[in-house]
Amino acid sequence: MTLARHIDPEELVERLHDAHLTENGRQLRQKMTTSHITPYGTKYASETDVPKYRIPKEGAPADTVYQLIHDELDLDGRPNLNLASFVGTYMEPKANQLMTENLSKNLADNDEYPAMMSLHERCVSILAHLWGAKKSEKAVGTATTGSSEAIHLGGLAMKRRWQEHRKAKGLDASKPNILMGANAQVALEKFARYFDVEARILPVSKESKYRLDPGLVRKNVDENTIGVFVIMGSTYTGHYEPVEEISKILDEYQEETGIDIPIHVDAASGGFVAPFTHAQAGGPKWNFELPRVKSINVSGHKYGLVYAGVGWIVWRDETYLPQHLIFELHYLGGTEKSFTLNFSRPGAQVVAQYYNLIHLGFNGYREIMENCLRNARLLSKSLEATKWYTCVSDIHRTTSTAGSMVSATKHAVGGEGVENSANYVAGLPVVSFRLADEFKAEFPHIKQESVSLLMRARQWIIPNYALPPTEDKTEILRVVVRESMSLDLLDRLITDLVSVTQNLIDNDEVDLSILHKQKPAADSRPRGDAKGIEGKAARLADGIHRSVC
Repeated sequence: MTLARHIDPEELVERLHDAHLTENGRQLRQKMTTSHITPYGTKYASETDVPKYRIPKEGAPADTVYQLIHDELDLDGRPNLNLASFVGTYMEPKANQLMTENLSKNLADNDEYPAMMSLHERCVSILAHLWGAKKSEKAVGTATTGSSEAIHLGGLAMKRRWQEHRKAKGLDASKPNILMGANAQVALEKFARYFDVEARILPVSKESKYRLDPGLVRKNVDENTIGVFVIMGSTYTGHYEPVEEISKILDEYQEETGIDIPIHVDAASGGFVAPFTHAQAGGPKWNFELPRVKSINVSGHKYGLVYAGVGWIVWRDETYLPQHLIFELHYLGGTEKSFTLNFSRPGAQVVAQYYNLIHLGFNGYREIMENCLRNARLLSKSLEATKWYTCVSDIHRTTSTAGSMVSATKHAVGGEGVENSANYVAGLPVVSFRLADEFKAEFPHIKQESVSLLMRARQWIIPNYALPPTEDKTEILRVVVRESMSLDLLDRLITDLVSVTQNLIDNDEVDLSILHKQKPAADSRPRGDAKGIEGKAARLADGIHRSVC
């Protein structure tokens, strides 16, 4: 086919190919050559190591680089079998599609992406209402990269308000402190260390359910206390801390001393669990219904059901966010306000969060959270039915107050015979368990750590670690039940746990010593246990936990 009667395009292209077009002696046009047939058909297949620590002088074909990186990442564990993490690993195809379409959008560019910023504002509003914000107050909030940043922002706002109050009265403002339990996630202590606040970390106990002990709060607050971190969902056992009880203690303290100490609720996981489940927070209030709760954070990438990279913080009213912490920016095409530790950050997760909130709605989230709790209860009861394990978490135990709560919820979910989380102790869908005392007495050579190691060999990641200091002689295994833990997968998990434990029982101490690379003790007691536990406690104590009485 010709472009015109006097031009033959094929002859023209051939002539240009044959012509040695040059510029300053450099040939401009060359025929393409293929350096490889398959992604593995390059020098990296057998002749050259992939560059790891310095940028190579010459690049490599895209398909080769992709395949090399893809193959190396095959060495990672399977995200869905990582039962150590609270972070979600599943999103629906339409949510994935929305994220892909918005991967290039920067949440810091308000003026360029007004539609995305509108979704951001809607998410903040939805969360504020979900957590009991009052119409008479003007709630404000922001997306963050996760709960760690959100906690730092909440803590920083409390510190600045405390400093302003002290300076206005002519008082010393150089020695701020903040209270938290020894079960606190490391992000809470990071705030104290990074922002020069004394961390008063209160010991936990079996009696306090390994969470912040309200009885110790009153003994450790003073005029320099900027606030109390209260956790809705302990990392160790999933227990909710008693926000309302602690709030009443601080109310009484204020009546006695006139000192007003706020509460920041770290609801990294519980903020998307407690509002939706029939158990809620077990009856007591925990959110903005309590006037002393000034701010709440949550991780959208945990039970908010978004991939890693988004958290949220909401203040009950804008007066609790000091204005001098808010920056006005004018160099991105408009005027925008910013109160974050990061600037540029992905916006796709915010879009996905809004998708989940609208797509699932209240009842959709409730169904998912109730399913997670139901599967966590099944796992707990199955473990204890073996007589080999005992659970440290309590979500499978019925409560003495369940009756009144159940009567209020049964009709709403389909009749008198329906069982739901209101029958049980409120908490996160987390199963923390350990070898039963009777089992350890009968099989003293079996280390609990062996269960974790052998389950990892079957691709399950179940951590084994010590409880917080003062209780660190007890080690626990922990399973976080997420949305993607189906009943079928749960059956396989239980089967593998039973199988692994039975294998440990069937092997003698000589065989099991191979797992830990140590010689068996002559008296049949495993050597190194005390040292191992002390070592773990030391690692926790080194920069993560400190205790005061």
